[in-house]
Amino acid sequence: MASHIRTKVLILSDTHGEDLKRKVTTRADVAIHCGDLTEESKLDEFRSAISQLKSIDAPIKLVIAGNYDFTLDDSVFAKTRDEIKATIDEESITSTYGRIGEARALFEDEDTKAAGVVFLEEGTHEIALPNGALLTVYASPYTPSKSTGWGFQYDPQQAEHRWDIPSSVDLVMTHGPAHGVLDYTEARNRAGSQSLFAAIARARPKLHCFGHIHEAWGAKMVTWRPEVSSEPSHFTDIDNDESVLIESRATLRDRKYDTPDVMEEKAAKRRRYDEQCYWNIDTEVRSGEQTVFVNAAIEGVEEGEQQVPWLVDIDLPFQQR
Repeated sequence: MASHIRTKVLILSDTHGEDLKRKVTTRADVAIHCGDLTEESKLDEFRSAISQLKSIDAPIKLVIAGNYDFTLDDSVFAKTRDEIKATIDEESITSTYGRIGEARALFEDEDTKAAGVVFLEEGTHEIALPNGALLTVYASPYTPSKSTGWGFQYDPQQAEHRWDIPSSVDLVMTHGPAHGVLDYTEARNRAGSQSLFAAIARARPKLHCFGHIHEAWGAKMVTWRPEVSSEPSHFTDIDNDESVLIESRATLRDRKYDTPDVMEEKAAKRRRYDEQCYWNIDTEVRSGEQTVFVNAAIEGVEEGEQQVPWLVDIDLPFQQR
């Protein structure tokens, strides 16, 4: 008798208050949004994002905040309210952004919960899926940054964030990437968290989903080296010979020295994902040996550009009866 059940996971991130231009109609067992639901963290943006989540054909939709969703971070929002009171009256602030806790309360609405939308706080969660699978998730909205005014950020030069990711998790969903995997910015700097990479290298989940770095949209199957190093990094702990870049924004864009055949191949890929509205990954992931990393940022780099979500098939354990 099989001990696992094949489960479809729809992954998206960084919608920034915009409707999806390509509507995903394929049914998933669970959908995941990795933060930055809004552009300005306004109540109306959250209502629109929740409405969009409700429309996804999946019985469960798991959501975390991103740095743009600063009204979900109570301490940051309280400070921001105090700062803007000098130029904006209290009534306008409240009608636009709500009171502290009001944006979060939208996720507790009975209709929202009935539609399967679940807002996750940082930590480990067990989710019983209607298909009979048990999904164990570690969730965190935090990203490293030296700037202020954004939500759920920390300065790694002051103190590293603590990622308590147990080895029992199937899936890690964070807003930002781990250092070294799908985290290159347009300036060719790596923006991911080193401490997050170390935590994932030790836990080795089947799937790590994130966004934040829009230009690094893509997916990669990482095969780990047998032993975890004392200070894990993408240099020391990834077996690059056995790892595969599944697809990325960079590999889909035309390059200066592409031949006509290569350009047509890339164009065909772009047409295909435009038509099906998502990019599919259906492959075996060896538990404890491999992790599929997925950067699912929807908002692109160019004005009006949208990238497609990912639909990933993974094996999850059955719920205990």
